[in-house]
Parts: sequence; structure tokens; C-alpha cells
Amino acid sequence: MYQLYIGNKNYSSWSLRPWLLAKALDIPFEERLVPFDDGGSWNKFRTFSPTGLVPCLVDGETTVWDSLAIAEYLYESLPQVWPQERQARAWARCAAAEMHAGFFALRNQCSMNCGVTVSLHQVDAALQRDLDRVDELWQQGLHRFGGPYLAGAAFTAVDAFFAPVVIRLQGYQLSLGAEAMAYCQRILALPAMQAWIGEALREPWREVGHEAELHTVGTIVEDRRG
Repeated sequence: MYQLYIGNKNYSSWSLRPWLLAKALDIPFEERLVPFDDGGSWNKFRTFSPTGLVPCLVDGETTVWDSLAIAEYLYESLPQVWPQERQARAWARCAAAEMHAGFFALRNQCSMNCGVTVSLHQVDAALQRDLDRVDELWQQGLHRFGGPYLAGAAFTAVDAFFAPVVIRLQGYQLSLGAEAMAYCQRILALPAMQAWIGEALREPWREVGHEAELHTVGTIVEDRRG
């Protein structure tokens, strides 16, 4: 069975992607949650991940240490990871890769936190540009491939890669167009997504760096964590 190493569910957007993908597609795996440490977790994570980062998938003697690489590794045995139709699959890979490598303002200004609602001090031009691009991408996918998911009728890796954005939109009270916001609600309603968020809210850990980021960009108006 696969072993999937992840960080805190409350904070780790990178971990959410392969975890949600596997859960939504009923891919069996053993979860190995390793909490972040204050001041850095590199040495601890290096015991299972060559980069000292999460997520990391272990399959026997094979270690796959990047979320996009994990999706491609799973696809080799499970074609449902990506859309079956070639054009949809190409679009989905491009959109997932764009998310994987970009959207720096959204990442930096709105770090993922499943348990809080934050009122941002401002939405600057860089953040608005990222939000506009997310809206554009989601509308393109929904219109071109017919929904209800980004690349067609089935949940695939591209939806998993944008799942942390869904949490960010909710937590930072950000809005996109009506179709995009309806898509957010569909993703939030997934049983696997509800499970992740529920487990995140019950986590006992608080990591100083992640918590400090919230106060830098805005004011916490609600904290739902136990």
C-alpha cells in the first residue's frame, strides 16, 4: 500500500492535493502525518523526503517527493487521475502545472489555514491579478468541458490542485464570478474535503510562522479550531 507523508492538515496546501486526489478516487493509502515544527521541519522531514518537504509518496522502494509528480505516478496505474479525453487531459495538466508553479501573490498573502476567517487589510494589484486568472481558468474549464468539475464530469487531479484555492477563497472572504463560486461550493461539499477540514479543525498544533502570516496580512475575525 502507498504511504503518503503529509504536514498539518490545517496549513499544508501541498499535502492536501495528493491526499484529496487519493481519497476522492478511492485510492488506498496509509496516511503519515508529520507536524511542522517551530523554526523549521527540514531535518525531520528529511528522514522520509529527499527535499525535506511534504507531501511525499512512498511505494515500496520508490519515493516520489513532489505533488505533481505524485499525480503523474498514480496516473501510470490509475488512468482516472487525469481526464480520459486527450484535449481535456492536456488542458487539465496545463492548469495544474500553472497552479503548481505560479500564483505567488495568492500563496504569499493568503496562506492556507482551514480554521480561520481573515479580513484582509487590502487586496493589492498582484493578488487581484491572481484572482482574475483563477476565475478565468475555472470558467474556461467549466465551459469547455461541461462541468461540474474543471475538466468534465469527473473529479480529477486538476480539481485537487485547485482545492487549496477553494479554502483560501472561503477563509479570506474573497469572491470570484458566480460560476466559480458555485464550483467552490461543490468542492467544499465533497466528503473527502469535509473530512480534511474536519480533521484540520481538531488538530492541536499551532506553528508560529504560519500563525504570524495571518496577522501580517489581515485581522482574524473567526477561529473555528478546537
